[in-house]
Amino acid sequence: MSAPEQAEEPGTSSGIDELQRSVEALLLGGGRTWTRREVAERVGTGAERTVEIWRALGFPVVDDDARVFTDADIEALRAGERMIGAGLITAQSEAMMARALGHHLSRLAEWQVYTLWSWMNRAADAPLDGGELMARAAALLPEMELVQRHVWRRHLAAYAERMLAEAEETGPARGPARGKDEPDGPARGGAVPPGEGADVRDLAVGFTDMVGYTRMTRGLESGELLKVLDRFESLTGDVVADGRGRVVKTIGDEVLFTSESASAAAGIALELTARAEAERILPDVRTGLAHGAVLTRFGDVYGAVVNIAARLTAVARPGTVLADTAFAGELAGEEAYELKVLRPVSVRGYSRLRPVLLRPAPAPAHPARSPGSGGR
Repeated sequence: MSAPEQAEEPGTSSGIDELQRSVEALLLGGGRTWTRREVAERVGTGAERTVEIWRALGFPVVDDDARVFTDADIEALRAGERMIGAGLITAQSEAMMARALGHHLSRLAEWQVYTLWSWMNRAADAPLDGGELMARAAALLPEMELVQRHVWRRHLAAYAERMLAEAEETGPARGPARGKDEPDGPARGGAVPPGEGADVRDLAVGFTDMVGYTRMTRGLESGELLKVLDRFESLTGDVVADGRGRVVKTIGDEVLFTSESASAAAGIALELTARAEAERILPDVRTGLAHGAVLTRFGDVYGAVVNIAARLTAVARPGTVLADTAFAGELAGEEAYELKVLRPVSVRGYSRLRPVLLRPAPAPAHPARSPGSGGR
């Protein structure tokens, strides 16, 4: 066939451009039609506002005359304005919500695209065909969206159930949680304005990390390191979920989790220690625990309690769990745990932080039977 009649290979520049346009049409629901100013006019908001939201989502700012926005972008911005009008969120918290969504969903999108691309190219000797790739992607996209929507709704139901249970215990006008000895009024650190996506409540916070992770990774191939990270994330996720806690985030060799009660967090920390010791490919772990008022905001946690838990992790020995005195006080009367107050330590931000060593209580000794006292 002559040169003009030759079909473009997907690997060529024009083939890639055509494939990219097809991908955008599939994922974005249409072409890039609107400029930033046109979007602002159709939504009824300021152009600066569209820049703020676009940046918060994690995308670079574009020129005013660049046609990069779609009908779906306009509808998403209109949805945000409707939520502001209903009083569900504020203009300030909309940007924070966009930032949280962009942060979490960008990581999910990166993993999904890489997984799809690897799956579609699993046969190294088969040439890529743009039409076939798009047909497979179009078939799989609804399945991926279905799973994401289902998991999201399951988490909504779980959090709603938890909040309703708390309301039943403390009354519907509970407001942010307070310590047992605090008077009525704003929570410690000041009240959080409604609609800001934040709350202040008493929580148990735990940091668990793998001991000697940096040294260990120097001698591992990428595949071996991946196995270690996968096993650590799987183990910590399972143990925290079984203990009715919540994984806030995993950062390489470290997991941050929270729990409604100190007793549950203690059980999670000790179970993580025991399970890691039994894992052949994992090093020992160590955990720091603290309890008190925590600022929760778009799924993350902040405040002195979080900092103390992190500092305790840094000074804990391999295979041990350290707690602060407030956490230890929450365990008063708990027979399942043994507590030992240690000497104060000086860590960043705290000159005399007093750790408390947490261990499972020893099993009760059974009295020896006297001769002839056995069963028949």
